[in-house]
Amino acid sequence: MSRQVVRSSKFRHVFGQPVKNDQCYDDIRISQMTWDSCFCSANPKFVAMIVDASGGGAFMVLPLSKTGRIDMSYPTVCGHTGPVLDIEFCPHNDNIIASGSEDCSVMIWEIPDGGLTSPLTEPVVKLEGHSKRVGILSWHPTAHNVLMSAGCDNVVILWNVARGEAVVRMDSVHTDHIYSACWNRDGSRILTSCKDKTMRVLDPRKGTVLYEKEKPHEGSRPVRAVFVSDGKILSTGFSRMSERQVALWDPKDFKEPLNLEELDTSSGVLMPFFDPDTGVVYLCGKGDSSIRYFEVTDEAPYVHFLSMYSSKDSQKGICWMPKRGLEVNKCEIARFYKLHERKCEPIVMTVPRKSDLFQEDLYPDTIGPEPSVEADEWFQGTDGEPILISLKEGFATTTKSKQFKVIKSLLKTTSASVGSQPDICGEVQSLRREMKDLKAAMEELVKRVSELESKH
Repeated sequence: MSRQVVRSSKFRHVFGQPVKNDQCYDDIRISQMTWDSCFCSANPKFVAMIVDASGGGAFMVLPLSKTGRIDMSYPTVCGHTGPVLDIEFCPHNDNIIASGSEDCSVMIWEIPDGGLTSPLTEPVVKLEGHSKRVGILSWHPTAHNVLMSAGCDNVVILWNVARGEAVVRMDSVHTDHIYSACWNRDGSRILTSCKDKTMRVLDPRKGTVLYEKEKPHEGSRPVRAVFVSDGKILSTGFSRMSERQVALWDPKDFKEPLNLEELDTSSGVLMPFFDPDTGVVYLCGKGDSSIRYFEVTDEAPYVHFLSMYSSKDSQKGICWMPKRGLEVNKCEIARFYKLHERKCEPIVMTVPRKSDLFQEDLYPDTIGPEPSVEADEWFQGTDGEPILISLKEGFATTTKSKQFKVIKSLLKTTSASVGSQPDICGEVQSLRREMKDLKAAMEELVKRVSELESKH
């Protein structure tokens, strides 16, 4: 009788555990928008969540230590005139966060160190260039002040945030709604998935398609894709029978997947999170109550199921902490922030180890907060490898966070530099603001006239 050999892996026993109730962020009205983005973002200083707001869009930024019940009057970031659809912290400065909204604009905000004490309505920079709502944002992993945005106008724009200008505009690549867009490890490639059932690898500076795969998944539901080790691509989608699938691809040979697995028949879109340090990919479905995780290796069958974290409550959104924000002395290899109806719950992924010593094999040098190239250099063609840091002593900022500088005199060039069609949406917002100012001035005049009449 032959015995089945269990594949050896140090991540085989990874387990997920929610934190205690007093370590959650409670009584937060998470946004009710039906949009397939994470709805939250985290870094070693803050956690941010998109919340319900009347008369516009808002998100809340909390210091990590501010757990427990959050007061209803806690200040929010509320400068958008339409609902916020996506937010992402800058990897090179923990106080900078970008937001994209239904009002067609992208805004860059600076959060003070201790968190907000009053509502934040004025962004550091406002980027206008999309003609429909902006639902995807992604900061460049190695270049300072480079941001990618993708909108429902089927356009991808690469911004030089410090100058407030759109440098690259890809408006003829995608023929339909863009489902996902992400960078590879050094930011030299962009991977997108689109409603036209095509997955594309792009040269970001030229805006050209290097590789493309039609129908990576047969179903008509949204496809998500991320770069994993050695330039390979992991995609999630649906079969023709609406079963959820995960597939691994080699972009140099897109004909057949290296691996294709069917998971279940749930309807939520699976969002992949890949950890390049451990080779583990986590699949989190919106509306699911579980997180599956797989190990991606160099040998067939390439994608190995490890385990699954399950809970009672479904997730409205989810994000994870950068590696430098984890507790290495507790063998924590990932931490997710899961959004419920009214709270945000951290979930810790741990490798069980008896020793309290630093585990070298679990924590190779990881991406630090220091950028390797400036925006202008990168747009001119210079690629930069990520600058790695050791987590041995627990991460401490040894270099000062890259200061966020804006060249004010150049900010007015934003809409002009975008080139193609005029940003009607931006003009409408501007006119609305002018009307609001005029209305306030009229009210002030009426008040003064009535005061003068009462004196006489």
